[in-house]
Amino acid sequence: MASFQSFNFEAEIPQELLISQIMQIHATISKLESLRPSKQVNTLLTHLVKLCILPSSIEIEALPQEVKTMRESLIPLCGKAEGLLELEFSTFISQTPNPVKNLTLFPYHGNYVKLANYENKILQENGVVNAKKVAFIGSGPMPLSSIILATHHMESTHFDNFDIDEKANEVASKIVASDKALEKRMKFVTQDIMEAKERLGQYDCIFLAALVGMRRSEKVKILGHISKYMKEGGVLLVRSAKGSRAFLYPIVEENDMVNFEVLTIFHPTDDVINSVVLLRKPKA
Repeated sequence: MASFQSFNFEAEIPQELLISQIMQIHATISKLESLRPSKQVNTLLTHLVKLCILPSSIEIEALPQEVKTMRESLIPLCGKAEGLLELEFSTFISQTPNPVKNLTLFPYHGNYVKLANYENKILQENGVVNAKKVAFIGSGPMPLSSIILATHHMESTHFDNFDIDEKANEVASKIVASDKALEKRMKFVTQDIMEAKERLGQYDCIFLAALVGMRRSEKVKILGHISKYMKEGGVLLVRSAKGSRAFLYPIVEENDMVNFEVLTIFHPTDDVINSVVLLRKPKA
């Protein structure tokens, strides 16, 4: 296995060093037979995340083409590994006596709590309070964002979690079923969001997970589809990434968000990876 330098400084990491380390990790990850959780996969991904949250002024668009190509291959690999990690933990947690109470066992639980705090604050600052109905698109096997938002921030809101993967929804709904009050307010829908149409008009607020539409062209199509069917005056919260964090997740650019009014763009500087973009569908 490749060896990596460890960093522990407040100063910005030099761009060449950051890129060479990320390329080294990508070279190792892309040769692995499986991305299922293992000591090697976990070590590589932990190191990658730590690198990507170091202070850096990197601009993805300005990078050489070979680095951009590497990034386009790295994001789906990380997405697959993340999905497998979530599936393993959610399967295990769903078999414990009180699954909802055991979600803290998930290694990145703290990050989800922080991200939900940011998102809720952004929604409130923009007048989105007491939303009756929310859709979360791309909820995955471990629907932590929905559960944290529903239990700590939006205590009377109904959540519909959309995911294309039936297995993900199956295991996620097992976790939620352990809490009867939560189960009443949370449903799981197995559907490609491009096939959900009039239904999207029911929601006051829609969340779009970072890994729904990994390529820019896909993301733009999805945003266009949601804007067509969501209700006028409704808000769409899109997770994005900036700078070196964009080696882990896709970036949503301002010109990708046609037909929306941009309310807020927030870029975290702590260990939260996703940026938050809040959009509103204007009233005709």
